[in-house]
Amino acid sequence: MPIPILMYHQIAEPLDRGSPSAYLTVDSRNFLRQMTWLKRTGWTGLSMRDLLPYLKGNKSGKVVGITFDDGFRNVYRNALPILDTFGFTATSYIVSRQIGGFNEWDAALGVPYSACMSGHEICEWSRHGHEIGAHTLDHVRLTTVTPAEARRQITDVRLELQDLFGSAVDAFCYPYGDLSPRVRDMVAEAGYITATTTRRGRVRSGDDFLRLPRRLPRSTDGWATVLRKCLTG
Repeated sequence: MPIPILMYHQIAEPLDRGSPSAYLTVDSRNFLRQMTWLKRTGWTGLSMRDLLPYLKGNKSGKVVGITFDDGFRNVYRNALPILDTFGFTATSYIVSRQIGGFNEWDAALGVPYSACMSGHEICEWSRHGHEIGAHTLDHVRLTTVTPAEARRQITDVRLELQDLFGSAVDAFCYPYGDLSPRVRDMVAEAGYITATTTRRGRVRSGDDFLRLPRRLPRSTDGWATVLRKCLTG
């Protein structure tokens, strides 16, 4: 059975529809309904670390990966209690140079300010059984910087996060879904086990674990639409 991986960003009050990237912010009440119905219909939400045995075919079951790009504080405040309520785990991909900072990479696009998790909040996220993943040092487009800089962004973020939080960081996420064969190989060389993209789809047998597709719940998607995205595509 193909395995869906959901790609969230922010869990917060919806932005004005005219705001850039407003579709990436899911209302916390809507997120609660989505998780409620996943649970009611037999799905188990898992971090990339916990999903790995299913991706490898060592386990089988009705599972869905749950991921959050960028490490926003509102995910810690609003999504964490909901995930814990249902016994789900999730992966938050952290931009290491913005721990305790904000979405500086979005400023030029006019995306509203949003705080990132502090070091303490990331520790609490991990303590609750959720996974810390890597999302580069500075949220750069990896194919537009020099190969040396791309390698630094990919490799050093893993080392920084592991040093800061004392746990293995094996999951990577390509900022903007931007990758190339060379960038993919750098991710492999850095030691990551999984890497997620913005390519739409579900994971099928034989897929490259460093080019994993995901499904995006948009701000306007209700729980039924999210269930449908888990079952199709």
